[in-house]
Amino acid sequence: MADHRRPGPDTGRRVFGERIRTLRQDRGLSQERLAELAGVHRTYLSSLERGERNVGLDNIYAIAHALGVPPAELFESV
Repeated sequence: MADHRRPGPDTGRRVFGERIRTLRQDRGLSQERLAELAGVHRTYLSSLERGERNVGLDNIYAIAHALGVPPAELFESV
């Protein structure tokens, strides 16, 4: 029988962070440069990539814009 329990909140944050890291690296951007382009602090971006923080909607849009992707693309599985 399939397990239909909801994954823990850290799973979603970790997957989201890995997606940001992948997109950032694909574009040859450092964490510092992406943070600058998105208007967030580098340590905040780093903690997002490690799945340690829950991201706000405004920052989702800012990071997506800085990466040149629609916000929905940040939620696509790799």
